[in-house]
Amino acid sequence: MLDQSTPVITKKTLEKALDYPGLKQLTLDLIAQGKTTGMNQSESYLDYTRMNMVRMKRVEKTSKISPEMEALIKNISEPQVWVILTEAWCGDGSQSIPFLAKIAELNPLISIKIIFRDENPEVMDRYLTNGARSIPKLIAFDQNLEEELYTWGPRPKFLQDRLLAYKENTHGVSSKEFSEGTYLWYARDRNRSLEKEIMKLISEYVMA
Repeated sequence: MLDQSTPVITKKTLEKALDYPGLKQLTLDLIAQGKTTGMNQSESYLDYTRMNMVRMKRVEKTSKISPEMEALIKNISEPQVWVILTEAWCGDGSQSIPFLAKIAELNPLISIKIIFRDENPEVMDRYLTNGARSIPKLIAFDQNLEEELYTWGPRPKFLQDRLLAYKENTHGVSSKEFSEGTYLWYARDRNRSLEKEIMKLISEYVMA
């Protein structure tokens, strides 16, 4: 086991990283081959991957960045690297990553590097959520990957709390119904909650 002080994300880690357009193209290519990313190549995971392409396009069209967020991002004056752990089948990733990419586009000093969970277990195990390999996970660094600035993920706090409560007691709600409720919430929220959480993290870093 690596010591917590040992860097797990290095320039070598990011050699095969993708930007957001690259993630979309790879996903389309894999779908055409009847595949997805990661170790689970079941038909259900392929279905999730197909649906995620629809969701990503919808998020691109419907999500809006507030003037406050735009001003905050444009005021970032030092380069940042946003490393995102995900998989093409990840439903939460299909909702948040397009919006994170849209935010990053506002400032050329921010670069997005997307890597896959199953290909980088040592990275994933450094950024567990309640002991689980939950994705997506955003880890922001300085340009040299020497300072970790902030982390976010795997989903907005409301949904994370909702999931934990569901695991404690389903109250008779099926997993399918629970999942449908999650995506209904995403559709209604339109990434406003994610924006608030990211704004808070960036603001705290800037003020530190």
